[in-house]
Amino acid sequence: MEKSESLRVLIVDDTIVYRKIISDVISQIPNVEVVGTANNGKIALSKIASLKPDLITLDVEMPEMNGIEVLNEINSQNLDTGAIMLSTVTHEGGDMTIKALELGAFDFIPKPDKGTMAENIKLIENILTPMFKAFTRQRTVIKKLRKNSINRALPVSKGNASNKKVTTRKINIFRKKSKKSEIIGIGISTGGPNALAEVIPNIPADIGVPILIVQHMPPLFTNSLAKSLDAKSKIAVKEASDGETILPNTVYIAPGGKQMKIVAGVDGLNRIIRITNDPPENSCRPSADYLFRSIAHHYIGRSTGVIMTGMGSDGTAGLKSMKKNGAYIIAQDKSTCVVFGMPKEPVELNIVDSIVPLYNIANEITNTVKGYKF
Repeated sequence: MEKSESLRVLIVDDTIVYRKIISDVISQIPNVEVVGTANNGKIALSKIASLKPDLITLDVEMPEMNGIEVLNEINSQNLDTGAIMLSTVTHEGGDMTIKALELGAFDFIPKPDKGTMAENIKLIENILTPMFKAFTRQRTVIKKLRKNSINRALPVSKGNASNKKVTTRKINIFRKKSKKSEIIGIGISTGGPNALAEVIPNIPADIGVPILIVQHMPPLFTNSLAKSLDAKSKIAVKEASDGETILPNTVYIAPGGKQMKIVAGVDGLNRIIRITNDPPENSCRPSADYLFRSIAHHYIGRSTGVIMTGMGSDGTAGLKSMKKNGAYIIAQDKSTCVVFGMPKEPVELNIVDSIVPLYNIANEITNTVKGYKF
């Protein structure tokens, strides 16, 4: 970030310990400054109006006015500030965090529930630093586009991943596919819940194949995501369980904090989901690479890999394996990604068969299952 692009942050939390932790973390990050703090949502809204922060770190669960209510007010008042949520790792915290992301929060971090103050500061710093950088890059691009009056389908700080008014964007197709895919694997991270909320509800209930998703999230949050998507979708969505046989017309989301892969059933015909405690890959558990490798091994020439919005490069190595074994690879385009990190390397390595905007991904997935020649 340039000096002139210093990110102004308001810290909102009812717990003085976390206000202290976040303040200490931000003091270590170049070109990010704390412009104020608030211990509840009502005070936060008044400070947003007066201080005009670029971003707020927002506690999900607070008395007087919780994080969800604050986001509702930010939206209703059309305030130009982004939000990163801080949430407890509980079922209730997970449900509220998914709701916050749907309301436009940029991302979230779970509150550490153990360790020393120094350890917690370091943990949050490692999460917040790249998150702040990603938010700043996104905000800079949006400001430039607004200044130049370019009307394009771009994500905004409110979390909207696409502009439905834009319907003429060309889909870039580079290779042909005629063999039908029998399984879909999706890797996704930052911006994922909102992106999946656009893609999965547009998947036909009778698509005829299973869809396996790795969304970078901690434990409990993936179950909340699965419930939210299931309520919106025609196809069934669930958090995956160890040992279950994968079935068509079902979406399986890898449990947070675990790895998910496919193995052969004892009958040699069915494929089984295995949930493991294998080590993180690319600092991720679940990891898209871990899932994609297993799909490459068990579905040679009969699979589709999808890489979507997210920070980092998780998924690239796994997609290479899938591509080597005849998979069709779809990447979300840069303009509709909240963060063009995970799709970037596969695109640059030329292992991607099609690059499509978010609002066309469901259709593209369906086409690979039908075996269309593009």
